[in-house]
Amino acid sequence: MTAQSAVVIGGGIAGLATAALLARDGYATTVVERHDELGGRAGILRDSGFTFDTGPSWYLMPEAFEHFFELCGTTAAAELDLTPLDPGYRVFFQGDDEPVDVRPGLAEATALFESLEPGSGPALEKYLDGARDFYDTATQRFLYTTFSDPRAFLDPVLIKQVRTLVPLLTRSLADHVARSFTDHRLRQILGYPAVFLATAPDRAPSLYHIMSRLDLLDGVAYPMGGMHTVIDAIERLARAAGVEILTGTEVTRVATTGGRATGVELADGRTLPADIVVGACDQHHLETRLLDAADSSMPARKWDKRDPGMGALLMMLGVDRRLPGLLHHNLLFTRDWDTNFGDIFGDHPQLPVPASAYVCAPSVTDPDVAPEGSENLFVLVPIPADPTLGPADSGRMKAFGDSVIAQIADWAGIPDLAEHIVVDHRVGPYEFVDIHHAWQGTALGPAHTLRQSAFFRGRVKSRTVEGLYYAGGYTAPGVGLPMCLISAENVIKSLRGDTSGGPMTTPLQPR
Repeated sequence: MTAQSAVVIGGGIAGLATAALLARDGYATTVVERHDELGGRAGILRDSGFTFDTGPSWYLMPEAFEHFFELCGTTAAAELDLTPLDPGYRVFFQGDDEPVDVRPGLAEATALFESLEPGSGPALEKYLDGARDFYDTATQRFLYTTFSDPRAFLDPVLIKQVRTLVPLLTRSLADHVARSFTDHRLRQILGYPAVFLATAPDRAPSLYHIMSRLDLLDGVAYPMGGMHTVIDAIERLARAAGVEILTGTEVTRVATTGGRATGVELADGRTLPADIVVGACDQHHLETRLLDAADSSMPARKWDKRDPGMGALLMMLGVDRRLPGLLHHNLLFTRDWDTNFGDIFGDHPQLPVPASAYVCAPSVTDPDVAPEGSENLFVLVPIPADPTLGPADSGRMKAFGDSVIAQIADWAGIPDLAEHIVVDHRVGPYEFVDIHHAWQGTALGPAHTLRQSAFFRGRVKSRTVEGLYYAGGYTAPGVGLPMCLISAENVIKSLRGDTSGGPMTTPLQPR
């Protein structure tokens, strides 16, 4: 019997992970990536002895990575060299002379909270107990699900927790945090994970308080060599399973016949036939550019009602001196968060000044990512998802980036930072459109608002084209590397008709 064939559009983490699982499940699988390098947003850039991750840099939710590797018959320990970070990250608060270091573990977290707001320790323990309990429920009941069977919502465990679940869905994360803490610094530490979800604390449902379990209790790790080593590992597993990977090859159309996907057409004129097609690229681009209008379940007019999430200015900076004021992960928070997030997500979006920002200095941990005596900086600044802001290295965007560098220098006590930058690469919404076909230049994908979370997130299977599936940040469960790995597994579950809410048994056995 001839194996069924699959084509996966996009060689980012979701595409490679989906391909690896499809191949293990018996599909003759091909990945088509338009760029010469794999990784998508989780890319890599080398310049003058510096090695930069160009996207995700936090290794959170380690059990999702571990489970994926176990599906592929291996382990995270076998594939990655993980180093725990302690402290996990440093926070600079506007107007405060001293930064705050956040260490992993309940005892360390409660001690920190007590030092900033006396009496807040018990409130944090209760907050984290709730985060831990609901995180366990989420991973076993609805993260690993396609939401294709309404009976999933009749799960006795979910029914038992409905009184807890409804407020978590309808109350914002900001409001949830404010019920227990008054100090603005504590509110920011608990609210900032909303940015990982491409949104703001007052727009994210409070069910995402579960993310505080990840950084405050579980802690943060770093794969030596950089986050791109995760991409390298998944590529190895995909190739070992028999996946063919075509780089420098662009898909121009998803071919269909009679409402069924039959393959993809390429820019070089070739057609790759397939029994199933998986879109692991920007879904807006697929629905509005790669599918015929009659086949699209999300034509352009429907996207007008959706929230693209945040944009970002990314700066990859090589600095020819060490920067002792920084840890591996650093967060800079403005005092007036409402104005900051209002500038990004409000009715009249604009570049926020001053800006909250994230600064990653992996060379603090990993000597191989920068020349000796130098520092590697990855700076992410949340801004509106608006490509009309223009190129990141010119005009108002360059001036904005320069002002952020000056802000980092001031807040972190590095007055001569700008003078020591010897490598400077910048990417913004304008470049995200060009590089990733990103909808409105979104940096991560659609925001995790109530209308775009859980069962309201994008579907795994097309409503209009049989044999067309989706993986990545546009689908359930959402944005971020671990979520993309789960979305890959959800494709396999959908193909198998598996409507369960938890992870599959490991290792993945072919049908």
